[in-house]
Amino acid sequence: MDSNSKVIKNSAPSIIFSILIIGVGYAIIRYHLLGSVEWKDFPFFILNKGLAFSAFVLIILNFSLSPLVHLGFNIPETWLNSRKALGMTGFLIVSLHTLMSLILFNPTVYSKFFEIDGTLTAFGGLSMLGGVLSFVVLWAYNLSFKTFMKEDKVFMKFITSRKFLLLAMLLGAVHLFFMGFEGWLKPSTWPGNLPPISLVSFTFFCIGYIINVLGRK
Repeated sequence: MDSNSKVIKNSAPSIIFSILIIGVGYAIIRYHLLGSVEWKDFPFFILNKGLAFSAFVLIILNFSLSPLVHLGFNIPETWLNSRKALGMTGFLIVSLHTLMSLILFNPTVYSKFFEIDGTLTAFGGLSMLGGVLSFVVLWAYNLSFKTFMKEDKVFMKFITSRKFLLLAMLLGAVHLFFMGFEGWLKPSTWPGNLPPISLVSFTFFCIGYIINVLGRK
């Protein structure tokens, strides 16, 4: 290594590992230890929930660290240097979540999203639409930094603009809202009084969205 090269330190590995442990751990505690979901459903159904939560938090962090600096918060440089890794890892986990959800999405597992005749309910359709559009937007955002498109200044200005990133966050929130809002209104059914993962994720969205509205230029 050249003696003049500078090693850029970041906290990405510890941040990503911690968020994954918290996300998957919360899912295990809520649905298995305090809830009634059988352990046979962990490898796919419950793990999918924990991964989805972790991915959402990673992406919100990726979008929010710079705006927090603009708002006057003292964010460690190692965290700021982690933004790209957090965003890319978040997108990879979102891709895994999307694939797992497509395999799981049927009337047996997600009966509340299906009519008796097997068609989607209005809320089920809106949730899936929000999820698909959010995935496409994140895919475009992630892809733009890896291909020839990053040389297109007009495109890059648009893809990293305040409006585009706020739209990406809103689409994710639409998916979360229609996915779980019915359960949010029934705290008496929450195992161990722990809120659903979709509600916890939506809370992170609200905080992140406010930070981005106020702090993103």
